[in-house]
Amino acid sequence: MLDKSTNYVTSAQSEEMHSFRVLVVDDDTVILTMLSAWLEQEGYQVLCVESGADAIVQLHAFNPHVVITDFNMEGMDGITLLKRIQEHNSILPVIMLSGSAQISDAIRATHQGIFEFISKPVQPENLFDIVKHALNRMGDINNGYTQFAPEIIHQSSVMANLLKQAERVAKSRSSVFIGGATGTGKEMLAKAIHKASPRAQEVFLAINCGALSEQLLESELFGHEKGAFTGAVRKNLGLFQAANGGTLFLDEVGDMPPTLQIKLLRVLQEGQVKPVGAVDSVTINVRIISATHQDLELSVKRGEFREDLFYRLNVIPLYMPALAERREDIPLLINQFLSLYAEKEGLEEPIRFSPEALDYLVSMPWPGNVRQLQNVVEQCSVLSISPLIPLTLVKRALRENERKFQTLEEARLEFDHNYLNRVLRIWNGDIVQAAGIAGFNTKISEFKQLLAQHQIEPSQFRRFQEEDAADEIDSIKQL
Repeated sequence: MLDKSTNYVTSAQSEEMHSFRVLVVDDDTVILTMLSAWLEQEGYQVLCVESGADAIVQLHAFNPHVVITDFNMEGMDGITLLKRIQEHNSILPVIMLSGSAQISDAIRATHQGIFEFISKPVQPENLFDIVKHALNRMGDINNGYTQFAPEIIHQSSVMANLLKQAERVAKSRSSVFIGGATGTGKEMLAKAIHKASPRAQEVFLAINCGALSEQLLESELFGHEKGAFTGAVRKNLGLFQAANGGTLFLDEVGDMPPTLQIKLLRVLQEGQVKPVGAVDSVTINVRIISATHQDLELSVKRGEFREDLFYRLNVIPLYMPALAERREDIPLLINQFLSLYAEKEGLEEPIRFSPEALDYLVSMPWPGNVRQLQNVVEQCSVLSISPLIPLTLVKRALRENERKFQTLEEARLEFDHNYLNRVLRIWNGDIVQAAGIAGFNTKISEFKQLLAQHQIEPSQFRRFQEEDAADEIDSIKQL
């Protein structure tokens, strides 16, 4: 046991690190007590749990910067816990401890993406160095919160994790695919990746693949020669050549016609583009960032999108969460939109929402995401006759927004997402029980795939009171 009178850090160092959270997982309470004492004396916030299952619950509640786990534990072992952690946050550093592991175990853990493997007995100085190294690699100790994409307003952990991932992939040359619903800000994230990349000084160009006819989209992307078709009165280089050396953002790539999918695949494979009507191809160097609100994997299964093109685009997948998945960010976004409106209108002080109106805005489902929120905030700002926007005006603005119907596909996806959340909440994240309610009694694997498609993690559902669960069961049976 560590002597608590021993000083390992100065008060300044402790102040620097006190905000960093370390989750320690071990079924040996003696080890937990020892590690906790060491780390707390170093200035870290420490939470100890005795099982992998408890650790998964705390990933969302405690939101650690580093996880330290034992390799051999009853129930869920360290490797299984590592996989579950990576599903929650693929870049969260995991340090694994073991007193009886073989070399093959260490190799297996390393291949699974472990940050460091430490043999017991653990030396405190060695542990401290590794934890600091893990935080330093994440950019936390030296920089505080990431300076990547300051224009993306957030305070939620889900957005912080996404931006950390995006900052890391920005330095690479790989193609990036951004999934997420309409209005979540996928193009803003794409621009942030470009700005943080080695191509930052080059051009960033964007095109909505679903907004143009097939012929016009082909011409805009690949270019054309003069006279290549009726109306081609002059030569057009196309966006691939115009973006040479920089980044091309293909929004709603899932709407691209099959014939153009083939041509895009050839460009990605060969690094060359052939304009319509041209004899020779032109070599290009363009980074592709693509996005869509559609489930491209489902489109591939239906034969609507080429599987080979999907894998070319989906080298590094990122997911832009819906606004309802990052409610902590809503007040910050509202203040930002109010400030922008005040600046645009030349107001000395921004208009504000009443406390009741702000609470109501935070509680809403926001199917149109950030784009819808901005629209409602601006509408309320324009119509308000006082500097404090009342709840009645907010409700009226939201009713007018609701009159704009979703597409049938959007409505189905929203219903499916909400339904899955409800059944998991009823059974506290128990997949087997939830699958039974949903009619997947003998198709658990299909139910898991459905959860993955909707970016739903069962472990994030906390326990509810039995009477609340009973009420939910009765109501869902009536659907």
